[in-house]
Amino acid sequence: MGKVITFGVQKGGSGKTTSAGVCAWLLSQEHKVLAVDLDSQGNLTELLTQQDIYDFTGRTILEALKEQLAEKYIHRITDNLHIITAEDLLATFSRWVYREYEKQHPTRNPSLILKETLDSIKNDYDFIIIDTPPALGDQTINALAASDAVIALFESSKFCYSALERFIETIVHIQDKLNPDLKIAGILRVMIDNRRVDNKALIDLVEQEYEGLAFETIIHRKAATGRLSINGFLENTELKQAVEPYHDFLKELIDRV
Repeated sequence: MGKVITFGVQKGGSGKTTSAGVCAWLLSQEHKVLAVDLDSQGNLTELLTQQDIYDFTGRTILEALKEQLAEKYIHRITDNLHIITAEDLLATFSRWVYREYEKQHPTRNPSLILKETLDSIKNDYDFIIIDTPPALGDQTINALAASDAVIALFESSKFCYSALERFIETIVHIQDKLNPDLKIAGILRVMIDNRRVDNKALIDLVEQEYEGLAFETIIHRKAATGRLSINGFLENTELKQAVEPYHDFLKELIDRV
């Protein structure tokens, strides 16, 4: 049965989508991988497919959640890498949950909709990678409730430092109330600029305060990685350089999960 891994933290611009996308791609070189875009911005969809999110209207994770049927909405990128896409209408998920789902299923837990949707296809994959929105809402809670492990992202800023603490608290709450098997795989420090003294101070602070949780690998800023959103993975002449920072992290991740 596939390992479900969520990438998250409730702050935008913290490297969630790039990290989730790169890890899904690298894992797919040796494993069967499903990427799940749970952010209505659809950035993971664009990153991995290099298509406009509206190309997938009516065939996204929102429809899969409403039907509790994943297989019908899986799109092939390569033989080993598939995706369930997202677009703007995913922003209506919470409204659907509280206006329709709870009325139709008063005894079922709406935080488990994603888990129940993915259960039928978990055996088809070695890894399921979930990208979450930059907010602590129903999508993120569903992702954590469906996951075996979670990676908390930290980009070196005061705002992300504050968000990290709240995200860890949310994970603990999910462990207590919904998913006792959820494991914090670790904190991934990303987009670090070695030239800035404040970056060094913050990444050291995270390592001290969350002893044993921070991955040893630190992802430093790299122009080729930043251009992945433009160049994609399939026909990218600088792909090797773009994904190189994540190889050591992936080894750590596999050891932890």
